[in-house]
Amino acid sequence: MGRATTESCFSKIDIDRSCFCAISLDMNEYISELLNLAGSAVVLLVAIVVITRIVGLRSFTKMSGFDFALTVATGSIVASALLSPDMPVLRGVAGLVMIFAVQWTAARLRSSFEPVRKVIDNTPLLLMKGPHILEENLLAARMTRSDLIAKLREANVLHTGQVRAVVLETTGDVSVLHGDADGPALDWDMMLDGVRR
Repeated sequence: MGRATTESCFSKIDIDRSCFCAISLDMNEYISELLNLAGSAVVLLVAIVVITRIVGLRSFTKMSGFDFALTVATGSIVASALLSPDMPVLRGVAGLVMIFAVQWTAARLRSSFEPVRKVIDNTPLLLMKGPHILEENLLAARMTRSDLIAKLREANVLHTGQVRAVVLETTGDVSVLHGDADGPALDWDMMLDGVRR
């Protein structure tokens, strides 16, 4: 009976030892994964900073829908490279280089060739001219009066008499140009250049 008790104690110690070893291995793997993730994050961050310095700050602006799409693609590549075990970090860096190269090339073509700019960029759309809502343009923008009024509230417009113009920008943002009735008049030629009316 004493021998059986001794054997059961030793087998219990072996089980505890194997559990400790398994926990220790899991902890080492976990720490290794965290260090790998941290290293990948640093490499990707350095790559983004270097590429942005080469290409320019416009890389992350939201000047057009095209720029916005490239910003989303950049975030997706970084997330995939960090979180997917099947995607090596260097492949993520190569993807970033390609995205920035496309953005840089498109920016050059857009500034040099009008047809390219028309294909890539949306045209801003006038939604309000003074206090008057342009219903046809609102419909073309697929916006409701409620959407427009919410944007007026965001811009702290107290009444429609303050509104000079409301423009749906190429990025999807809504710009509200407003001021007091006795304030300076809106420079329509400059402020609404290129805006579809």
